[in-house]
Amino acid sequence: MLLSVFAGSVLAATFCAPGAVAQSGTVVDEVRVVGTQRIDPATVNSYMQIKPGDVYNSARVDESLKTLFNTGLFADVTLRREGNSLVVQVVENPIINRISFEGNRKIDDEGLQQEVTLRPRVVYTRTKVQSDVRRLLDIYRRSGRFAATVDPKVIQLPENRVDLVFEINEGGATGVRAINFIGNAAFSDGELRDVIQTSESVFYNFLSSNDTYDPDRLSFDRELLRRFYLSEGYADFRVVSALAELTDDREDFIVTFTIDEGPIYSFGELGVSSTLRGVEDKELVGLISSDPGDIYDAAEVENSVQAITNALGERGFAFVDVRPRVNRNREELKIDVSFEVREGPRVFVERIDV
Repeated sequence: MLLSVFAGSVLAATFCAPGAVAQSGTVVDEVRVVGTQRIDPATVNSYMQIKPGDVYNSARVDESLKTLFNTGLFADVTLRREGNSLVVQVVENPIINRISFEGNRKIDDEGLQQEVTLRPRVVYTRTKVQSDVRRLLDIYRRSGRFAATVDPKVIQLPENRVDLVFEINEGGATGVRAINFIGNAAFSDGELRDVIQTSESVFYNFLSSNDTYDPDRLSFDRELLRRFYLSEGYADFRVVSALAELTDDREDFIVTFTIDEGPIYSFGELGVSSTLRGVEDKELVGLISSDPGDIYDAAEVENSVQAITNALGERGFAFVDVRPRVNRNREELKIDVSFEVREGPRVFVERIDV
């Protein structure tokens, strides 16, 4: 019977001679490799777990099959017994002669070639081709073309060589058909659409690229929503999810943001705590841009940090660290902010080359 590996599957059988069952303790006198063209038989033998003089072991034979196939060098591997010899018959994977692309217009050959890992004069394997197809689809998706398809074609050549052709249908740019919000009560869908960068596809907005789907832009939109709500007093705001669903015709996405607004907070106590020599806390309090009772605004907190930093810089404090310490009172819906002012780490320039 035969032991063989073909097309990625491993088949294990009993090692025996035709018409006879192998006895336990059978010694393998010879391991003979047949079918190689470019690959040295010694290379094949180096992957074998059974050597001449070894006692036959079915587990080691099975491991040899797996090891040989996992090298990616062979399309088929078969082990059989002839007398006391173990014959390893292989079919080598072909060598790639040339790689080309057809159907691409938006991305040139050079750009696509940089994405794939296969190259001329390397061993062809279906696993590597499938990996490169995924890479090519990814580059089109990054450019907003989620309807693109890639079909690899293999052209057989003499001397176990192949030409590899990636046939590409780029499709159109995948737009955003609709943007929906779930969970918003304080602001309408229209108001929130004005906050984010992604926009719905409309025929008159042909000069904008923001109406094509971009997952990176969608991540930035989550941050824009967070900043907007934080500036309006919603300190507990969070984006629960941001989902993009491809329509059945694969031409557009429908984007849905699910949000949790939470309650509105106002500023509670505002103060400054400074450890700088010669700087009183009361000198810096006037630089805080908000007052107790104002609607909480995270942007105003940052403005106050910058104002204190700039004022101290003008007084000769080049290295200061201003950190807002926030205490949130969820019962009273107030946020106390204390701006802690410390001397920051000094930065030294060892040498200036002119």
